[in-house]
Amino acid sequence: MLQPTLENRHVRLRPLRVDDWEALHAVARDPLLWEQHPSPDRWQEPVFRVFFDEALRSEGALAIVDVATGRLIGSSRYCWHDERSGTLEIGWTFLARDRWGGETNGAVKRLMVGHALTFATRVVFFVGLGNTRSQRALEKIGAARCANAENRAGRPSAVYEITSASWPQVRAALPGGAETAIFGRCAS
Repeated sequence: MLQPTLENRHVRLRPLRVDDWEALHAVARDPLLWEQHPSPDRWQEPVFRVFFDEALRSEGALAIVDVATGRLIGSSRYCWHDERSGTLEIGWTFLARDRWGGETNGAVKRLMVGHALTFATRVVFFVGLGNTRSQRALEKIGAARCANAENRAGRPSAVYEITSASWPQVRAALPGGAETAIFGRCAS
């Protein structure tokens, strides 16, 4: 199930919807969000529109909502699942700048990785080699850098992973409080 609704005391993750465009674009139009990204112009409306439409078609995109305020603060995706190897990719994550450096990214990843490891044994993250901010954020949540490889778009990337074997230690260190998975609310 790649579009669950998941929640902890910090964030609610739910399937991304067409009517999220305005609120998500309001977050994404900050050029600083994309300055280390391979697509540094993603803050521009036509470029973000392509990103948003691809997210909707992916059937793995999740809106990130602040539990306390109900404000949409970013998005993330389950990108692909290779059942043969038990590997699932999480990526395309971005958060409003006022959520950088705090507990939000850890709370999001705690939910997403925890859910992924109910049906996969390995979660991977591909990060642009120049995107040191995202690399540090992954290291902060306990992901281990395991390789350099090209992502599915052919861009050189640092590959990070969390496995079912490492998850108990990683999970204990992440913020987020008690999680709840609310199934049966998946996009078709």
